[in-house]
Amino acid sequence: MKAKPIMIQGTMSNAGKSLTAAALCRVLAQRGLRVAPFKSQNMALNSYVTKDGLEMGRAQVVQAEAARKEPDVRMNPVLLKPTTDVGSQVVIMGKPAGNMPARQYYVYKKSLIPVVMEAYESLAAENDVIVIEGAGSPVELNLNKDDIVNMGLAARIGAPVLLVGDIDRGGIFAQLCGTVSLLSEQERALVKGLIVNKFRGDVSLFEEGKDLLARLSGKPVLGVMPYTALDIDDEDSLSERLHAKGGGVGADIAVMRLPKLSNFTDFAPFERAAGCSVRYVDKVTQFASPDLIILPGTKSTIEDLRFLKSSGLAEQIVAAAHRGVPVFGVCGGFQMLGRLVRDPYGCECGGEESGLGLLPVETVFGKEKFLRETKGVIEGVSGVFSCLNGQKYTGYEIHMGISDNSSAVVCSGNVYGTYIHGIFDEAGIVPEILRALGGEKVEQGEDVRALKEKNYNRLAEVFEQNMDVDKILKIIDGGCSI
Repeated sequence: MKAKPIMIQGTMSNAGKSLTAAALCRVLAQRGLRVAPFKSQNMALNSYVTKDGLEMGRAQVVQAEAARKEPDVRMNPVLLKPTTDVGSQVVIMGKPAGNMPARQYYVYKKSLIPVVMEAYESLAAENDVIVIEGAGSPVELNLNKDDIVNMGLAARIGAPVLLVGDIDRGGIFAQLCGTVSLLSEQERALVKGLIVNKFRGDVSLFEEGKDLLARLSGKPVLGVMPYTALDIDDEDSLSERLHAKGGGVGADIAVMRLPKLSNFTDFAPFERAAGCSVRYVDKVTQFASPDLIILPGTKSTIEDLRFLKSSGLAEQIVAAAHRGVPVFGVCGGFQMLGRLVRDPYGCECGGEESGLGLLPVETVFGKEKFLRETKGVIEGVSGVFSCLNGQKYTGYEIHMGISDNSSAVVCSGNVYGTYIHGIFDEAGIVPEILRALGGEKVEQGEDVRALKEKNYNRLAEVFEQNMDVDKILKIIDGGCSI
């Protein structure tokens, strides 16, 4: 039997579509239903590599985990990874198809409808419910021609739509009622309910607001989700964590906030640890005197390397390294720490740039992206983090460039680099790093996988308490005529 769809759309980016979809995935999975997430087109720099070596958006990985499913590239058949302000790398069914300026992609996307539909139909044949996430707003009227991710997709598959608004940003009536009013009559019929998201304070005080929203929009309000602090991976640079300024106790860890920063969820284990304080730095005036400097991954290594130099941060990093401050680079950050980065085929921005010269490696970008899951045991590490030798790791690699050193962790003195995303997730690694930085004995934190499960269950609990789940189940069961 083919799965029934339900679609979560939002009034704007970051209204809470991703976590609403994740919550619904876990709620349905807890009821014994076979559920899978789906987002036909995602734009994000945070991505993930599946077991079969394919790339997909991290938001759908979170939703898959919430649904108790293995991440599958069919859940996100089209991924756009911004390379410039007006262009992106286009990843189709987990493999890069090249870089395109926005105007070119706008014309090209119509040809992706068969790819999107094949991925969706394949998932639908294996599940009871597909929870679909839209993108941005469904009423970007100048961009809606040949839509493949919002109302165009909903109409194509007959998916009922729940519309999410972010009350924390203000203007919730304008958001929800305005969005509904700008939809065509056919699109408006697909909207079966509204969700007010990120409410701070006493939810009971919004009862009159719910009645007003329902009367003005002509759509029922299915619930008001309170603003809830949960440790669940964020999708993109709108994440609040990137504004963290530190100020806690323990080791001071400074992560360079690069313009094209990607996969910043790598550093969540440090943020959870009691023995350190993590802050994100993009100005020399914020640099101060960190105990550990981290260069994160990036979608544009050469451009972000030039940013470090022009901003003065490169000089600060090199000077700190020469003073003995440990520096750790991950993926693109690792490449920047070497002697040279070359992009002869224009995979990112083309050309070459001298690195910070802190690691004895050179990187050359080839035509193919390197994608794989990886696991092993760290060895051959010297210096302050020699304590990592013997530690197991599990993660994935996702990069264009190849460096002339294949060790899990490359080191020179107090400078370290790795291509492995997720290396800090493994039990024992963060406590060892913090102890090496001179902290007190740091107890091993909760297992990352167990912590995720706890947070998904808590998300589902809050959803159950504040949403009319029975009504949502009836909406799913009723569907929409195509």
